[in-house]
This record gives sequence, structure tokens and C-alpha cells, in this order.
Amino acid sequence: IEKLNSEQSTKVGMSRGSVNLSRVGENTFRDIEKLNSELFTLTYGAIVAQLMKDYEDVEEVNNQLEKMGHNIGLRLIEEFLARSNVPRCQDFRETGEVIAKVGFKMFLGVIAQVTSWDPKKNEYSLIIEENPLVEFVELPDSCNNLWFSNVLCGVIRGCLEMLQLRVECKFIKDVLRGDDSTEIRVTLKEIIAEEIPVGED
Repeated sequence: IEKLNSEQSTKVGMSRGSVNLSRVGENTFRDIEKLNSELFTLTYGAIVAQLMKDYEDVEEVNNQLEKMGHNIGLRLIEEFLARSNVPRCQDFRETGEVIAKVGFKMFLGVIAQVTSWDPKKNEYSLIIEENPLVEFVELPDSCNNLWFSNVLCGVIRGCLEMLQLRVECKFIKDVLRGDDSTEIRVTLKEIIAEEIPVGED
């Protein structure tokens, strides 16, 4: 993946049109070692429960989950690039499609849908129809403001940060909170300039 906005997209590698991202996601998911999905879900749930005990504040738990995901994303991007072999993205729109069809499939076994682009193509929503993190989960009334899967926002932010893209990523809907769908909003804030080492042109 390359991090470029649409005005800078004319000299970037292979064309995305030649790649079936859903097929890439399926092939990558097939080839990686699997973790028992029920164990994964229960382990994540135990982490969230422990954070609730430690902080006793829903908003702080939301922050801690996002920070945890960010740290994961900073490392996870290397595995993603090595295993998926997707060609470089030409713009932020294509980056969103890769996250939805390859990233989600590779690490969660599901595909998200990319919708609701803003006119400048700097902001979009990811709709998750099947979120494996929330299986067996029912939030008590005291946790109505908890974004249970907020780790995903952090992972996305961390991965894109390593690709020189600074984004804001937040949940705006969650079926656990009674919404009709689960939706993450991703907004491009800045393309981070690559630092050139001293002594190099």
C-alpha cells in the first residue's frame, strides 16, 4: 500500500482495477494460521471486562481500547503487507477498499463495506455486518456508552500511521448499543511527510 492522495496518484505501481480485493482477502485468510474464534472472542471480552474493573470509567476504557489497538496496528501493518502482497494504493479511496476487503478478512475473517464517502474522498464509513468481537456479548445498562470494539479503531489508525496517513477513526454506530448496524467513520487528517535522513537528498 502507498499513501497518496488523489492529486498524487498518477505514478503509482499496478492498477487496482487489475486486482480482485475480495479474492486477495479470501486467499490471505485461507493461508494464515487460524486462532479458535470462540477463544479469541472470549479473550477479548475478558480484556474489556478487566479494563472496566481497573478504570471504572467507560470513557477511559474507550480510550484504553483505542490506545491498545493503535499499538497493535503499528506492528500489524508489517504482517499485513508481507502476507497480502496487495499492490500499492493510488489514493485514500483505494486504501479504504483494501482495509475493508483484505485487512478485515485477513485478521477477523469478515469483509466490511465502504460507504458514505464525502465529496473530497477524504472520509468514509466502514459497515461491519458481522463483528466476531461481539459474539456472546450483551452490554449492561451501566456500559451504554462503551464502544466495545474500539480496539479496531486503534488498529486502523496505527496501521495507516505507519503508511504516513494520519486519520481519525471512531465508532458512530454499534449493534451492541441498539443501533441497526455497526459503523466506523475514518477521516483523513494529514498525509505525513517522510523524513529524509540527514546527508541524503
